[in-house]
Amino acid sequence: MYDPAEPQAPAISGAAFDRLKGALAERGPAAAVDELIAELRRAEDFQGLFYALLMKKRIELGVSPFPTGPANELPVHTHEPYEEAIRAAGRHVGELLLARKEYAKAWAFYRMLGEPEPVRAALEAYTPGPDDDVYPVIEIAWQNGVLPQKGFDLVLDRHGICSAITMVGGSDLASNSELREYCVGRLATALHEQLTERLKGDLAGRDTPAADGAGITQLVDAHPELFSDDAYHIDTSHLSSVVQMSTYLPAGPALNYARDLCVYGRKLAPNLQGNNDAPFEENYDDYLAYLNVLAGEKIEEGLARFEAKAAREAAEGATYAAQVYVNLLLRANRPGEALTAARRFLLTEDERNLICPGVNELARRTGDFTAMAEAAKARNDAVGFLAGLIAAKG
Repeated sequence: MYDPAEPQAPAISGAAFDRLKGALAERGPAAAVDELIAELRRAEDFQGLFYALLMKKRIELGVSPFPTGPANELPVHTHEPYEEAIRAAGRHVGELLLARKEYAKAWAFYRMLGEPEPVRAALEAYTPGPDDDVYPVIEIAWQNGVLPQKGFDLVLDRHGICSAITMVGGSDLASNSELREYCVGRLATALHEQLTERLKGDLAGRDTPAADGAGITQLVDAHPELFSDDAYHIDTSHLSSVVQMSTYLPAGPALNYARDLCVYGRKLAPNLQGNNDAPFEENYDDYLAYLNVLAGEKIEEGLARFEAKAAREAAEGATYAAQVYVNLLLRANRPGEALTAARRFLLTEDERNLICPGVNELARRTGDFTAMAEAAKARNDAVGFLAGLIAAKG
C-alpha cells in the first residue's frame, strides 16, 4: 500500500515542518506526532494520516517511531496492541475516505484488514453522478467480489448491453448461481425492453401503431412486415448470447422475457439466426422449447424433443445432447427420469467430463445403488461395483 522508496508529493506546507520541529523541541515526541496528525488531517493526506497514527502508537509503546518498519522487529509484548492499532488506524482512515466517496483508496485499507463490509455497504448506497468515473467502483465491486451485482449494474446501466454481455461471458459464474441468475435476468429484461421499444417505433414509422398492451409475441405475430427484407431490430449477436445464457434462469418474469426473445428470433431470416450445435441446431425453436420446460409449459413436448435429439446424437457417438437432456430433466424436477436417461446415454462416460451429473451422482441422489453398481461394472470398476451392491443390499 505504501513504498517509502517512492517519492511522495508534499502534502503539508514548509511552515508546517517548522511547527513540527518546534513541537518536538518544546513538548516532546507525543505532542509532535499529535501536531503531525492535525496537519495531515487539514491537508487531507489520508495515507500519511494512517502512518502518523501508527507512529503515535509506536511512541506510546516505546519502540522505533518508523511506522513502515517490519512488525517482527518489535518486542513480542507489543505485537497485539500494535496490530490493534493498525486495525484502528485502517478503519479510521477508511471511514474518512468512504465519506469522501474515494472508494478505491478506502478499499486499499479495508482489503488490508480483510474487512469488506463497510465498503460493501457504501457501494450498496452509491448512485453515480453523470460525470462520475465508475470504473474504480466496478473494479472493487466486480473484480474484487465486494458487491458483484452492483458492478454489473454499473456496467449495464452506464456502458450498455454489449459491455454487460462481455462481462458475464468472460467470467466463470458456475460456482455462483445466484449472481449468474441476477446478471442474466437483468440482461434478458434490458434486451426485452430495448426490443419492445424498437418494434413499436418501427410500427409507428409505418403509421401502424402497436395495439395497447401488446407485447413482443403479439407484435411479431400480428405484423410479419416487421421482418421483410431480412430486417432486424436489435444486434443479433446480443440476442443470441442472452437467449443462450437464459437457459440458467429459473421460472419467473426474466425467463418469460427470454421466451419472448426466442419468439422474435424465430421470425428472423435464417441467415440472421446463426448456427448452433446440437441439441440447439434449430436455433430459437430449440431454445424456446427448452425455456418453455423451465417455465412449466409444454413440458412433455419439450422433453420429447430433447430426448429425440439425445438419442440421435448418441447413435452417432456424441453425448453432449444427452447431457443437456439430463440437465433439463433435473430442472423439470424429474430426477428418476434423469437417472434413466443417464444410464441409457452416459453409462460409460467419465463423469468428470460431463456438464450434468453422471450415473453415480444421480444414483446417489435417488438412492438407486443398483444403478450405481451397473455403472461401475460398465467402467470395469470392481470396487465401485461391489460397493454399489453392498449399499443396495444394506
